[in-house]
Amino acid sequence: MLKGPFLSKDFIGSLNSFAEAKTVLIGMPFDGTTTNRPGTRFAPQAIRLESIGIETYSPIFDKDLEDCRFYDAGDLDLPFGNAQRVLNIIKENAVQIYSAGKKILGVGGEHLVTLAEIEAIKEFYSNIVVIQFDAHTDLRDEYLGEKLTHSGVMKQIANLIGFENIAQIGIRSGEKEEFELMKTYSTLKHRYEELDNFRDKNIFITIDLDVLDPGIMSGVGTPEAGGMSYNELLGWLKYLSMDFNIIGMDVVELAPDIDTTKNSTAAACKIIRECLMML
Repeated sequence: MLKGPFLSKDFIGSLNSFAEAKTVLIGMPFDGTTTNRPGTRFAPQAIRLESIGIETYSPIFDKDLEDCRFYDAGDLDLPFGNAQRVLNIIKENAVQIYSAGKKILGVGGEHLVTLAEIEAIKEFYSNIVVIQFDAHTDLRDEYLGEKLTHSGVMKQIANLIGFENIAQIGIRSGEKEEFELMKTYSTLKHRYEELDNFRDKNIFITIDLDVLDPGIMSGVGTPEAGGMSYNELLGWLKYLSMDFNIIGMDVVELAPDIDTTKNSTAAACKIIRECLMML
């Protein structure tokens, strides 16, 4: 046997045991419905590799990853070209995570993967709210004749849990009809306190990394100028960590090879670290 030591292939701070974990990190490397620049399927592995360069301690939450008891399950082996089969595989594994009394932190992959997580969580929780951080509305009924796309994931989720249980933050791009839909249901939020009526709900947070300004996060498939700063995003997450019942989270839409500086991947690693502190 080789003596080593060898570097871990897991996200920094991961336990070696699924049974001992309270949160399970799972990679969902799928970008089969991407409508602009592909490459998000490479994100989970790039994030794990880059995570070795960050600290396990979060000064934002005054906690350490070693205290979070999370297990990195690795990447699902997902087929390309069959979105429904991909969603079925993700849902099946998410159901196993919640059946074991744990929470999920999903790492995409494109945003469509969130739909499967919510379908799974609905089997275990009622009163679910999904809080979406994103540059885009993602409220299309279909795109080029396809209903299952990352550009319509929030419409699919709203059909499952109701528009009254959707909150959208950072949105700055979409079709006119999508913005009218947000106005009709008042889903777009601008201030922390607009989330307070969700304190008695079970909350899933989905973070599309293009919510950040491209000056910070250029490695995404569809960058949109005018986005949040890193600290603005962390301000929202810090607020949500206080007296909200967070039952799961995901971080999606990093396309690591687009940003050859790796700054986008490094930022994604830190966001994932902070998410783990919240679960």
